[in-house]
Order: sequence, then C-alpha cells, then structure tokens
Amino acid sequence: MTRLTTPKMLAIIEEEKRAIFAEERSLLSSDSESERGVGLGAGAGAGAAATKAYSNLLRPSAWNSMARKTVDFLLPSFLNHNPGGGGGSGSVGRKKLYPTAYLDGMRGLAALFVFFCHYFYTSFFIAEGYYWFDPLVHSVEVDPQSPTPPPPATSTYTSLWRLPFVRLLYSGPSMVCVFFVISGYALSSRPLQLSNHRQASKRNTEAFSRTLSSLVFRRFFRLYLPPLISTFGIALLLWYGAYEDTRAFTTDRSFIHNVIEHHPPRLATLSEQLTHWAHQMWAFVHVWGWQTHGGSTQYDVHLWTIPVEFRCSMVLFLVIIGTARLRPNIRLLVVGVLAWFVLRSDRWEMFLFLAGMTIADLDVRRGAHEPENNGRSGASPTAAVGTPTLLLPLSEKIDPGAGTSTPKSRSDRRKNSFWTLISIPTLYLLSSPDAGPFNVPGYSFLGAWIPEWFSEKYRFWQVMAAIMFVFCTARSRRCQRFFELPPVQYMGDISYAIYLCHGPVTHVFGFAVQRWAWSVTGIEGAAYNRGAVLAALINIPLVIWAADLFWRAVDMPTVRFAKWLESKLVMD
Repeated sequence: MTRLTTPKMLAIIEEEKRAIFAEERSLLSSDSESERGVGLGAGAGAGAAATKAYSNLLRPSAWNSMARKTVDFLLPSFLNHNPGGGGGSGSVGRKKLYPTAYLDGMRGLAALFVFFCHYFYTSFFIAEGYYWFDPLVHSVEVDPQSPTPPPPATSTYTSLWRLPFVRLLYSGPSMVCVFFVISGYALSSRPLQLSNHRQASKRNTEAFSRTLSSLVFRRFFRLYLPPLISTFGIALLLWYGAYEDTRAFTTDRSFIHNVIEHHPPRLATLSEQLTHWAHQMWAFVHVWGWQTHGGSTQYDVHLWTIPVEFRCSMVLFLVIIGTARLRPNIRLLVVGVLAWFVLRSDRWEMFLFLAGMTIADLDVRRGAHEPENNGRSGASPTAAVGTPTLLLPLSEKIDPGAGTSTPKSRSDRRKNSFWTLISIPTLYLLSSPDAGPFNVPGYSFLGAWIPEWFSEKYRFWQVMAAIMFVFCTARSRRCQRFFELPPVQYMGDISYAIYLCHGPVTHVFGFAVQRWAWSVTGIEGAAYNRGAVLAALINIPLVIWAADLFWRAVDMPTVRFAKWLESKLVMD
C-alpha cells in the first residue's frame, strides 16, 4: 500500500512546488535552461526543477526582485511610470488622448468631488446655499391667518464655500448628474457612428451588431465585479474588527456635526458575515425596480448609483437598437419624445442617459469624430473600436482614430469662444444647492419654474445644467483642454476606484485620522475647522493612493477578464 501511494504523494508535492515557484523560475531561469530540463526523466526533471526553484528563491537577487515589485506596486502609478502593470520601472510617454478624453477627465473630477461631498458632509452643513434661510421656519408662502416669522436680519450660511461655482467642489448630486450624461454619451457614440447612414454598409451593420452585443454582454461585469470585490473586502475587514475602532466616533456629536454615515454591522462569525454580505449583494443587483436608491447595500451606501447605471444602460441599448435604422432626423425626434416621456414620468436618471445619447448623435452628425477634424497626431481613418476604458461608469472607449477639432479659422475660434462663455452660466445652474434653490439669492426665481410633478426638486436644475454643460464642452476646445490636463486625466483613470474606495478608506482610516487631528487642534470654534483641514491633508491623498492600488489590482483586471470571457464564449 505504501509503495502504491508514496509515488502519487510525491508527484502531488512536486507539482505543488512547481506551481509555487513557477513565477520565480520563469523570471530567473533562461529559456535554454528550461529546454535542457525537458530531456531529463520525469522524476529527475521534477526534482531538478524544484531544487532550482529553491536555490533561486534563496538568491539575494530573487528577494531584491520581489521587494522591488512590491515597492513599485505600492507606489502610485504616476510615480512608478507603469500604470498598467502594477510595478516595474521605465518611462512612458504622455497618455494618448482619444477624441472624448475630456469626458474621462470630467468624470474623474466628478468622482473626486463626490468623495469630497461624502467626506465633508459629516462635519459641515454643505447642502445649503449662500445666505440660505430655513424654508420650514421662514416660508415663502405666508398664511395670513398664521404668519410665519420674518427672516432674520442675517443668515448663518454666509461662508464663501457656499457661493456658486465654488460649491461645485463638493456638490455630489450635481456630479452624479454629470456621470449619467457622460454614460449615455459614451455608451451610444460608437453604435451611432456605425449606424450613421452616410457610412451605411454591410460591414458597418455587422460591426454595429458586434459592438452592441459586446456592450450588453460586458456591462454587468464592468459595473458589478469591482463593487462585488470591494464590498467582499469590507465584509472581511468588518469581521476582523477593522471598523470597530471608529464605530463610536461615527455617532459622536462632539465631532460629527451633520450626517452620520452608516457604519456596517459586524456579525458574530465569519460565516454569518459572508452570508449577510451575499444577501446584500443579491439585493444589490437591483434590476426589476426603480425605487429611489433601490439596490443600496449596507456595506457601502454610496454605491446606490451602480444599479441605476445598469438599468439605464439596458434601456439605452434597447433604444439604440430600436432607432438604429431610422433616418437621422426621425431618430432624433423619437429619442426626444422618449426623453420627454421619461422626464415627465419623473425618471430623471434615464432622462440624463437619453440626453447623453442625443449629444453623441449630434456630434456624430456634425462630424466631431471624423479624422479630418482631428487636432491631435496619430489619427487613423480606419481605426477600429477602441480599447475599453477603465473608468466609472463606462466600459467602452470611442474610436481612437477620431479626434476633436482644434479651431483654426476665425469662425471656428468665434464658435469656440461662444460655447466657452455659454458654459459659465451652465456651471452656475449646476451649483444649485442640494437643499433646494428656494430661499437662496439668485436661485429663488429658478425654484418657481420647477414642475410640481418633479419629486426631487433640488435636482431639477442640476439635471438640466449637467446636460447643457456636457453639450457646451463638446463644442469648446478651451473647456476640453482643461479636462485633458495630465492630472485631470489621471483622476479619470482612477475615477471608478475613487468611487468604490473612498467609503471604506474613510471608515477604517479617515475617521481615525479626524479624531487624531481634533485631539491636536481642539474642537471649539475655529479649532474645529483647523482640525478638519489637517485631517483632509492626510485623508485625501490616502484615498487617492488606495484608489490607485485598487485601479491596478482590481479595476483593470476585471475589464480584461470581461474581454477574455467574451472572447471565449462568442462565435466568430
């Protein structure tokens, strides 16, 4: 019995050794050494390979290589010059700009500002506008029989941070509207290009079918795989007690002056914790309902937009298919009617997606993505569908051979200046306070124009402004150049990771840093603000660093996985 089982056990052990040291062997052994091993007997070859692996592992160069790779991975990608591989040295050139690179940058800043919103709203009242009065106390409509008290002589909401334009730095709801418009644009742009009747052909029809099929297939993986991984990590951190040190702090009104962030529950056993997480993820894939914040998960309440993205994406794909063979003007009319219908039905998120599709359609029709309009080098008129973008909330990059025009003639420069100027009032509208425009100087008049049937009234002008701002930016090279700046593009690269990481990083480390900062500065009067600033100087870089790691370790691999899975399952 022993003589029968021992060889099997030895073979299993040797196989495990080969798997463990395969990477070191491939890094430290030459091809010629591998070829020489082929001629050995099975047992001798395995033993020699294992011995070689052990000896390589003991070499200082192996440990130096591992240490270097670890350090390179932990360094932010803009320092290790290898954003795609999580380590390694060498230099790379400036990131290639695609025709819609400005949308990537816009989305990156929007994700950063959403993080700022969730970070600062626990300490400060940020929803109210400048010189705002409480409408519950000082009502605009005064009942003569029971008059409300008049507004006080001065308002306590007079911080410069509440002013229009400035408040965009932390206006999370406005940035969510921008997200949705960009999603509608990017998801529909390539299919609209391929269904363009000026270029109609059998080849384009087949490419349209393949592109849209790929979009539908990969959309679930793109949107849900990264949050499934991030929330699974949160579940493990919870059970191991990483959230317990800050649990009491999150409800301490000495420090938390405004919103109390939901702190996920810790259960008794790992099995209970993972079971609870699984149930939450089952509800997170929220396809069949359109309730406000439907699909939110206790493990990261900020992720309520992910199910919204998925539902709206699926409806958008249906609209693209249904209107693909229509004449351009008829398609524009049909999509406009649908957009009005969903807005009147109080589905502002779907309205934003359809608005993004309309802006993309208009850009395709005016030739904004045509090679002859390319203002950047390296354009190719025959470029295929681009590499999938790795950013929230998209999964597809528009034609890399196309470009956005650089204004050359006097007429082009005038148009560029016109749209740049028009974008300024749209930013003013986008700054509409999250507590509503009522009782805020400069916005009260606009509040009177919000329809009664629009339930989330504070969003109305934010929705309209997000559409207008993306529309103006698509026609203004000055605006686009700002969003194409390297730091802004970097934020676009890690935008989805910022969105997924800022919650857990804040709960595990951020609150602890805030507690320490206020222990240094105190919490009375202006000392509270100084402590908040001190903590922000540590926590903001910390979130960006964690997002960079998550982008390279999880976000990019999940995109590659979705592409690989599709390639294995589709019929050629």
